[in-house]
Amino acid sequence: MDHNHEQQNPASVRARIAAGEINGNTATLCPGYAQANLVILPLDWAGDFFQFCQVNRKPCPLLEVLAPGAPHTSRIADRADVRSDIPRYRVWREGELAGEPFDIKDVWRPDLVSFFLGCSFSFDLALQKAGLPVRHLEVGSNVPMYYTTLPNARAGRLAGPLVVSMRPMPEDLVKKAFEVSGRYGGAHGEPVHHGDHSLIGIKDLASPEFGDAVELRPGEVPVFWACGVTPQAALMEAKPPFAITHAPGHMFISDLRSEELDDLGPVQEEPTWLRADR
Repeated sequence: MDHNHEQQNPASVRARIAAGEINGNTATLCPGYAQANLVILPLDWAGDFFQFCQVNRKPCPLLEVLAPGAPHTSRIADRADVRSDIPRYRVWREGELAGEPFDIKDVWRPDLVSFFLGCSFSFDLALQKAGLPVRHLEVGSNVPMYYTTLPNARAGRLAGPLVVSMRPMPEDLVKKAFEVSGRYGGAHGEPVHHGDHSLIGIKDLASPEFGDAVELRPGEVPVFWACGVTPQAALMEAKPPFAITHAPGHMFISDLRSEELDDLGPVQEEPTWLRADR
């Protein structure tokens, strides 16, 4: 197979990830395809997290939920394996990071519920096509991500602060960045803030909590989008006994084109098996 085509084909890229050939961040992989954040929780925490997504749709646009113990996707990819098809995972115990493995087959359990959430990597190509800079792609790094002082709406045991990603934009193109990304509601949509980062509690743009710092050039302002690492901040605060997430920037690559996200729409109806658990 042509290597360039292979790089752009989600199923081929996921196969290479599962084989251990790719373990870096996914920002440059499969441009134009929707990527997703991952949260996996035991069934007794899954109801709280489903509701957390419903009341915090900006950071948590819910694209697919797998039933307890089910490892394969159907809504956003054809039978992808949640246990191996992401380049790097995070395993959490009592809210503390316990490891960053390349697959999670050895910690998989029959009570685990997998949630896939939209990701802003999904609209990076659209920004570029509109003539907007995407600095982390230009320099080949991960996107910078920051804690804010903006609170999430509480759902059961889960709350925590909003996490945002940042892309520098020339001041005269900020409005265009809002317009382009606003078409991708399933990937966080339009920004939540631009300009003075201290107004949302970010102390230093050069020191992101996750990802890599990028240069802010003369005439540019920082533009901030809600980020799917937000649930990890909520899990650190709530301290469930066990949880699994993606490592920031190491996303699940779906079979969907990014423009298909809004046709798909978010998961809004609570699965019957989740309601039955209560």
